[in-house]
Amino acid sequence: MPDPSPPPGTVAAASPETARLLAFDTSTERMAVALAAPHGAWTADEAGGALASAALLPTVQALLERAGLALAELDAVAFGRGPGAFTGLRTSCAVAQGLAFGIGCPVLPVDSLLIVAEDARAQLAPNAAGFEVDVAMDARMDEVYAARWRWANGCWHEVVAPALYTLEAFAVMAAGSTGVVAGSAVTAFGERLGLAPGRPCVATEHDRPAALLRLARAAWAAGAGVDAAQALPLYLRDKVALTTREREALRAAKDAAEAPR
Repeated sequence: MPDPSPPPGTVAAASPETARLLAFDTSTERMAVALAAPHGAWTADEAGGALASAALLPTVQALLERAGLALAELDAVAFGRGPGAFTGLRTSCAVAQGLAFGIGCPVLPVDSLLIVAEDARAQLAPNAAGFEVDVAMDARMDEVYAARWRWANGCWHEVVAPALYTLEAFAVMAAGSTGVVAGSAVTAFGERLGLAPGRPCVATEHDRPAALLRLARAAWAAGAGVDAAQALPLYLRDKVALTTREREALRAAKDAAEAPR
């Protein structure tokens, strides 16, 4: 979660229950959009990836129309800051920044991996103190974006900060906990994650938009809003693709490793 200390001079205009919050995340192949208002909540879970840049604003407008709200009525815009797909993060940050500048409202950065943790908590242990989860998302190139959080005293506490891991390094990190493992890497890599036998796993998210909205409300309650200029992505990888030569070398190394001895 973001630092709960509010910026100097920041005063919440509404309680979490009455705040008008727009939230979206485009860091994965699914686009999550959610809207909260005193009279209800509306969500959308749509195809993302390369489609997000064209689909996000129309989806936002559709939710606003369903809720009978205008953009200018929003108290804050929450966005998934990453880590995740490079293009998706640029889309999320650019749209959050543009909307917040136009409205004159703060932005609420939400860690995209924490959305996965929150969804896993809702599925398995919504009220369990001490619930711990290692989030592992497929980052391609045999790597994962991963982090660890623990739920205590009604909020999330970061145990291991988000980072980019090789599969071998993640196995070492994950060995430090017996909690749940959640995220797309569970399906993408299976046994190659090196998890202890019998360790509980959650491979499928149940309701990403709802999880995002809960985190947005928590961030608003904590006074975590920042200026729109600070709608910045969390990049954990400088290099987003391998060259042809590097792909060939990686393929050759895999073939050599799998060859009969």
